[in-house]
Amino acid sequence: MSAIRIDEGGEAARPPAPSPRQGRFPLWVTILACSLPMFMVALDNLVVSTALRSLAADLQATTTDLQWFVNAYVLSFACLLLTGAAMGDRFGRRRVFVLGIGLFTLASVGCGLADTSDQLIVMRAIQGLGAAAVMPLSLTLLAEEVPDRKRNLALGLWSAVSGMAVALGPVVGGAVVDGLDWQWIFWINIPVCVVAIPLIFVVLGESSVPGSRLDLPGMALVTAGLVSVVWAIVNGESEGWSSGVIVAAFAAGAVLLVLFVLWERRARQPLLPLSFYRKRAFVFSNLVSASMYFGVFGSIFLLAQFFQLAPVRTPLEAGVLTLGWTLMPMFVAPVAGALTDRLGGGRLMAAGLFLQAVGLAWIDLVATSDTPYSRMVGAMIVAGIGMGLVFAPTAAVVLASVGPQNRGKASGANNTVREIGGALGTAILSSVFVHYGSDRSAQDFVDGMRPAIWIGVGVVLLGALCALAIPRHVETPSAETGEPLPEPGRATVKR
Repeated sequence: MSAIRIDEGGEAARPPAPSPRQGRFPLWVTILACSLPMFMVALDNLVVSTALRSLAADLQATTTDLQWFVNAYVLSFACLLLTGAAMGDRFGRRRVFVLGIGLFTLASVGCGLADTSDQLIVMRAIQGLGAAAVMPLSLTLLAEEVPDRKRNLALGLWSAVSGMAVALGPVVGGAVVDGLDWQWIFWINIPVCVVAIPLIFVVLGESSVPGSRLDLPGMALVTAGLVSVVWAIVNGESEGWSSGVIVAAFAAGAVLLVLFVLWERRARQPLLPLSFYRKRAFVFSNLVSASMYFGVFGSIFLLAQFFQLAPVRTPLEAGVLTLGWTLMPMFVAPVAGALTDRLGGGRLMAAGLFLQAVGLAWIDLVATSDTPYSRMVGAMIVAGIGMGLVFAPTAAVVLASVGPQNRGKASGANNTVREIGGALGTAILSSVFVHYGSDRSAQDFVDGMRPAIWIGVGVVLLGALCALAIPRHVETPSAETGEPLPEPGRATVKR
C-alpha cells in the first residue's frame, strides 16, 4: 500500500502511479537517451572558451567579438529556459526536446561554416535557442521515465554525465585547437545528433500536460526582463557598471520582472507558478545553484586562463591538468544521488559547497607566477569532490519539491537561476580581476586573480549556509504546491 505523505502546506499527497513505460529499458539506456544531448550542449560551451585564441586569429576578431562568441550563447540560453520547458509541457516534451537538438545541431553546422565574427555570433545565439529546450527537458524526461525508487540514483548518474562534459570540455577543446581546425569544435556535434535522436524515439515516451496553454504574456515579460538583466551583466565590465546604459538595462529588467510576477499572480496557467516559492526546499535549492555557479564557475573562468599562463602551457596541456578537478563529479555525483534520501539533500549540498570553498581558497593561497602542479592538484581534487556533492542533490530536491506535472517548470527555473548566477559571477570576478591585475604577465594575472577568487569563496560559503536551511526530507506533492488538485485530464499524461 502506498503511504500518504503530508507536504509543507498540510495537504495529503499520494505518490504518483508509475508509468507503464518505466522499466522497459535498462536504467543506463534511459539515462543515455536523456543525457547525451545535454552532454553535447554543456561540452560545446566549454570547448568554445578554449578555442577563443584560435578564433581571434582566424576571424580577425576583436576582444568584444570574443566576448560575444560566449555571451550570445549565454544570453539566448539563459533567457529562454523557462520558455523551452513551457513549450515541452504544451506540445510534448520529447517532441520539443528533439526539435531543440535539431536546431542546436543545425546552428553548430552554421558556426563551423562561419567566416566572419558576425556570422558566428548569430549562429551561437541560435545554438542557445536549441540548448534552452534541451537542458530542462533532459532532466524532466529522465524523471518521468524512471521509477521513484531509482530516481535519485538516475539523477546522480545524469549529473555524472554533466560532470563528464565539464571534465572533457577543456581537453577536447585543447585537442581540437592543437590538432585540427577550430571548426571541428562545432562539427563534432553532428554525430552526437545522429545517434541521439533515433535513441530518444526508441527509448523515451512522449509526455505533456494536456489542456495547458502557453502563458504568452508571461513568456514575453520574463524573456524581455532576463535579456535586459543578462545583457547588463555580460556588458557591465566593458561599459562600466555605473554607466547610463548598464543602469538603464538593470532598471528595465527589474521593472519587466516585477510586471512578470504581477502577471503570474493572476494568470490561470502561469509560466512559473509563484506557489513554488512557498516551498522552502525549492527556494533555498535555487539559492544554492545561483551561489555555486557565481562562485565556482566565475572562478573557473579565471583559473582556466591561469593554468595556461603560470607557467605557459598549451590549451591541451592546461585542459589535461584540470582533470584533477573536473573528473571528480563523475565519480562523486552518482554516490551523492544515491545518498540524498538517507542523508538529506541540503546536508550534502552544504558539505559540497564547503569543500569547494576550501579548494578555491587553497588554490588562491598557493598561486604564484610559476606554481608547480603538485601544489595545486590536492586543492582541485577537494573542489571537484565538492562539486559532485552538489549537482545531484540539487536536481533531486528541486524536482521533489513540486508536483510531477510541474517538473519541467521547476527544472527551467532552476537552470535559469544557475545560468544567471554563472554569468554574474564571471562578470563580477572579471571586473575585480581587471581592477587589480591584467593578463600582461603571469604575476599581473595572479595579482588580479587572488582578490577575485576570494569573492568567489565568500559567495560559495553563503550558498553553504542556504543549503543548511533546506529540510532534510522533502516530500513530493501530488499537485501544484499550495494549489487545489488538478482536474481529471490535467495531470501529466504519458503516451
